[in-house]
Amino acid sequence: MNDKIIETEKLLKEYPMGHAVLKALNNVSLSFDYGEFAGVVGPSGSGKTTFLNIAGTLDSPTSGLCRVLGQNIESLSSRNAAELRTKSIGFIFQTFNLLPAYTVFENIEFPLLLLKIGKDERKKMVADALEWVGLSDRSDSFPKDLSGGECQRVAIARAVVKKPKLILADEPTANLDAENSHNIMRTMRNLNKELGITFIFATHDEKVMRYLKRKITLVDGKVDKDQITEESDKGEKL
Repeated sequence: MNDKIIETEKLLKEYPMGHAVLKALNNVSLSFDYGEFAGVVGPSGSGKTTFLNIAGTLDSPTSGLCRVLGQNIESLSSRNAAELRTKSIGFIFQTFNLLPAYTVFENIEFPLLLLKIGKDERKKMVADALEWVGLSDRSDSFPKDLSGGECQRVAIARAVVKKPKLILADEPTANLDAENSHNIMRTMRNLNKELGITFIFATHDEKVMRYLKRKITLVDGKVDKDQITEESDKGEKL
């Protein structure tokens, strides 16, 4: 097995802007090990969300290489890319994207239905996911009855229920207050430790950055810094 969960080489992503071209990513070469808890950080427009979208096979580069879970995404058909996402990648967004007409249980169960997992096994997997995020008592609630922090924990449970190898989180604390932001980051850090899931964030939130073990700073689509940080609990104490 390839020892890198994500590898990029000279990754370029361009968007036409009238008569000009915007380089959202410009010659980005990065790799991530399995089990990392890392973030691509920088101001709005720096290219971090574009990087996550390509790593998650939601977008394709203009040129360069992006290999995810050992597969070159440029060589994947749309069907194979969707299959890779369904089986091995979880997504957490700044908007919770919960289905309002469905219960917490049903929202979390949805990825398992796509995997055609049997009813009894689905029930146990959802119960485990609810326990991981501390929402076992809200299984029958609807999103409208939850707080913002609870909705984001449901979104995390939905992302981790299938135990994917990789979770990509795009500004997951953007709509949360400081206390809920810290609770969410502690939850994801614990899942990283306990389940070995690789988490990669796109963020400009200092509260998130304090938890990261590695920070890659993008500036104008280029890698400006790549720093390993000491693991500590300093984030939740600030």
